[in-house]
Amino acid sequence: METASDRLALNAQLETLQAKYVGTGHPDVSREEWAQNIHRDSYASFLGHHHMLVYVATAENESTARVKHGMLQKMFQPCGSSEKREERMEN
Repeated sequence: METASDRLALNAQLETLQAKYVGTGHPDVSREEWAQNIHRDSYASFLGHHHMLVYVATAENESTARVKHGMLQKMFQPCGSSEKREERMEN
């Protein structure tokens, strides 16, 4: 059975992790922002590990330079629907 002190300790640990690592988010992170962080982290990992980049290039039948360029472009582009981005910009 979980006690109140266990929950408080868990929340304290979670807050520490969220403060230490940017990608873990915080309670005010929207779903779109969280997804954007995951996408960018994934692309950064693929670009940082050459064997993964070669794997993706082979699967797409493209050169590694072209795949690398495409992933870099995707990292800079926001993800999600443009309608939601426009709504957030208006508010």
